Formats: sequence, C-alpha cells, structure tokens
Amino acid sequence: MRKFCCVLLAMLPLSAWAYPIDVQKQLNGLSIDYTAYDTDVDIGSIELNNFGSTDAVCSVVFRNGPEAPRTRKVEVVAGKSKNVTVKFNRKIIKLRLDLSCQAK
Repeated sequence: MRKFCCVLLAMLPLSAWAYPIDVQKQLNGLSIDYTAYDTDVDIGSIELNNFGSTDAVCSVVFRNGPEAPRTRKVEVVAGKSKNVTVKFNRKIIKLRLDLSCQAK
C-alpha cells in the first residue's frame, strides 16, 4: 500500500500541464523574434526580441475564449527585447495571440 501511495504521489506533477498558445504573426519584413510563455493559469505573456537595425512598434492582441480581447502596444528598440503580459479574469484554456509589427 505504501508503494502504491508513493507512486501515486510521484505522478502528481504529470497532471499539471500548460495551456496551448497559438501565435499569428505579421512582421512586415522586420527581424522580430518572439517567445510565448504560460506564466500562470490566468496570466499569459510574450517576449519580443528585435534583431534588426530599425525600431519597431508592435501590437499584441491576447484572446482567451469568451473574454474580451486585450490589446497591448509596445515599442521595441533595435537590438533590445520587451515583455508583454496580460492577466485574465478566468483560467486560460487556450491562448491566441495576434502579433503585428511596423517599422517606426
């Protein structure tokens, strides 16, 4: 019985998994790289890296099911990176991001 309980407790971390993140991007020829993160069950974030030589103005629309989309605008200086984060009222099941960047 003890072995069974130990195995069951060891398998608990396997049940905690991240939500899927879909990113639709429109970079308009800019050298922008991104990494999306599942920060918490109700917080999503994306890191934008500008590898180009021109500054960029980016807009990120976060969508989580029935909640209203949240838009964040950020300026990413050439050679730098920025984090964009949003907190929802409900638990995220699937996060959809629309990333659009223009040269400044």
